[in-house]
Amino acid sequence: MRGWWREIAGLVLPVACGGCGRPRAGLCPRCEAGLTGSGPRRVRPRPEPPGLPVVHAAAPYEGAVRALLLAHKERGALPLAGPLGAALAGAVAAAAGPCEASGGGSLLLVPVPSSRSSVRARGHDPTRRIALAAAARLRRSGRAARVLPVLRQARPVADQAGLGARGRLANLAGALEVPAGGVRLLEEAGRTAGRVVLVDDLMTTGASLAEAARALGAARSGVHRPFIPGLPDSPKGPATEGLFEQPAAAVVASSPASFEINRNSPRTCIVAGGER
Repeated sequence: MRGWWREIAGLVLPVACGGCGRPRAGLCPRCEAGLTGSGPRRVRPRPEPPGLPVVHAAAPYEGAVRALLLAHKERGALPLAGPLGAALAGAVAAAAGPCEASGGGSLLLVPVPSSRSSVRARGHDPTRRIALAAAARLRRSGRAARVLPVLRQARPVADQAGLGARGRLANLAGALEVPAGGVRLLEEAGRTAGRVVLVDDLMTTGASLAEAARALGAARSGVHRPFIPGLPDSPKGPATEGLFEQPAAAVVASSPASFEINRNSPRTCIVAGGER
């Protein structure tokens, strides 16, 4: 009920810009431009955790972008999911576009899950909401896309705030899994040549994305692969090639240092993801 009330209130009550506080703006043009003005770019944390997919982010996590993400996640500014989703869609398209044929399979956006306690406390799941908005934006641009929420938490984890890179890796090790129902969804995706893309709102150390990629890889290793004489362990063909590739990933924002590190990095053919 709280989520519905916030959405209704946002339609009928005057709201300030979530980025700068400008009254009656919702999202002012300047802050909206901050989400996309720098353009999607590959980002890499230091130290880089093992198993981290290649990551692209739409914007640095600073200033108005930071305020917008916090307003959406922590203060329930639900209408911001639209522009945040558009920024996420841009990161996905920038990374996947050069490598995916326009008539290829669907982009399958897999959100990094929030804990149940966080969803209850916030009244909504911010990453899933942004992922749904991003998929809708991609479809409007002519790309087949849908959200595939196959990841879930396998055990409780401590609050990440205050933990460094090593602490976050240890905290999240083995924390995610794909249940049986999710494995069936992945099998279905493989039959339709779907391309899996891990998505989140923010990447800091990369620990959440690395763990999500590990959990997804563990699940996919058990997915049935078609028998190919002479190559029993190597799937081929459009029906499985997206499913068994390293997962792509896409985030709305990453640390400014990551953008500086990758200032001159060549863009690659894999998408980005994020972390809480």
